Amino acid sequence: MNNLVFMHGLNEEPYTTDKIIAECSNNQSKVVKNLIRNHKNDLEEFGILHFENAKLPGRGRPQKTYHLNEQQATLLITYLDNTPQVNQFKKNLVREFYRMKKELTQRQINRAIGKPQRKSLTDAIKEWPQAPKHIYINMTQLLLKRATGLTAQQIKKSRNVKTALDGLTIKEQERYSQLENIAIGLVGLNKTWNEVKGVLLLA
Repeated sequence: MNNLVFMHGLNEEPYTTDKIIAECSNNQSKVVKNLIRNHKNDLEEFGILHFENAKLPGRGRPQKTYHLNEQQATLLITYLDNTPQVNQFKKNLVREFYRMKKELTQRQINRAIGKPQRKSLTDAIKEWPQAPKHIYINMTQLLLKRATGLTAQQIKKSRNVKTALDGLTIKEQERYSQLENIAIGLVGLNKTWNEVKGVLLLA
């Protein structure tokens, strides 16, 4: 039941794709795409019908992948035959949308809580006599790398977000916050950048 629903950033609603619906309902991709095209007006009553074009290896033309929000996906599934597999998929999809929306809400809360802490770090850096050049970028990169194993650029690209901090999972947010607190304490003690890095790399 993993990877039925996706989320890009904190300001976009969770979605599933026509590919997921086809695979999990045991329908051909062209059948689901035709349903989407035939019922486009109905689906757009529940929001913009987003899609992306991706060129597949060995194929000349890009393939369109539809992104359907919860209401659009729920409506589309009603147009499919009620086989046992379709019925099970309906239940799985409802659960996964609920779980993802719950996670999105928690991530939004964590991000809001983390903003004052972020300001505390930037304020501490402003008063830090040992601060080297480009410290804000380097500090953020180090914290992100330690919390996620990825650089800011990698997070943006792989998770399709404009701001790396918006792409963190709940666990990664908690880890980032913990590391950020350590950094604030070390900067407040006027440790050198090398000393700060040394502690964070072991934390």
